[in-house]
Amino acid sequence: MSAPTAAKNVFRCDVCGADDAAEIDVARAYTGDQPIHVCRQCGFVYVRERRSAEAIAASWSDEIFGDGYSARIPAVVARQVYVAEYLATEVGLNGKSLCDIGGGEGQFLEIVRKDDYGATPFGIEPSAANCAAMCANQIDCFEGTLEDYLASSEKKQGFDIVTTMWTLENCQDCNTLIAGAHDLLKDGGHLCIATGSRLLVPFKKPLDLYLSDNPADTHSFRFSANTLRRLMAKHGLQPIRINRYIDTDVLCVIAEKTGDASAEDWPGDDWRQVIDFFNRWDRETRDHYPPERLATA
Repeated sequence: MSAPTAAKNVFRCDVCGADDAAEIDVARAYTGDQPIHVCRQCGFVYVRERRSAEAIAASWSDEIFGDGYSARIPAVVARQVYVAEYLATEVGLNGKSLCDIGGGEGQFLEIVRKDDYGATPFGIEPSAANCAAMCANQIDCFEGTLEDYLASSEKKQGFDIVTTMWTLENCQDCNTLIAGAHDLLKDGGHLCIATGSRLLVPFKKPLDLYLSDNPADTHSFRFSANTLRRLMAKHGLQPIRINRYIDTDVLCVIAEKTGDASAEDWPGDDWRQVIDFFNRWDRETRDHYPPERLATA
């Protein structure tokens, strides 16, 4: 897939606001020559040059998911059950209202409403087809973006739990999403963010299967345990639980809506260690998993 040609804006670090970033040089070999940067202040890995939110959403709908993608495959079911189990174990689901931002076809919401978990589900989802699938399955939902929902007369507040899974990294503005999630929660409610566990952990796949030549801003953010918790605390959400991300594919953080959360309480990463990590990942991929293997896979 060729790199996007639409107009782009240059963004500061979304976590700390600094305008001081170093390029991760080895990434270009895997991204079709598109740059990815790391913040020199907090170690956050992000794409500095991004198109509009609408253009990014269109890339997902028309280019990436346009070939009939469905979450109803074993790998996705497994990770959604993992998140449900983690929530049930750490904060409880039974009798609680749960809003999933980016609800997709509603598969996760089907899981958490089962008797084993007993949550009352609600989905926010921009795809009309996905919302139709949820409605057919008697799952209450809103068709539109989070911003649309927050501005609508249908807006509900006071959810016990808000979830966003493998979605935060793919939006244009992660701060808007986290702030919106905070708005939806009741005081003392919990936000659960699940994403891939890939940075500053043992390598879990070759680098060419992590980075791609899709438009770089369709995956604008790449979180570590430190930068994700710092971002949540920045919005008044105090991280209280984190899974054993070091040797699983999932990084899952639960934060509580509280008045005393502060980003200053959560350190970021050393940007030099992040660049060294990508350099070592590149060498490991080239030495042991050369790209030509894909031709015979």
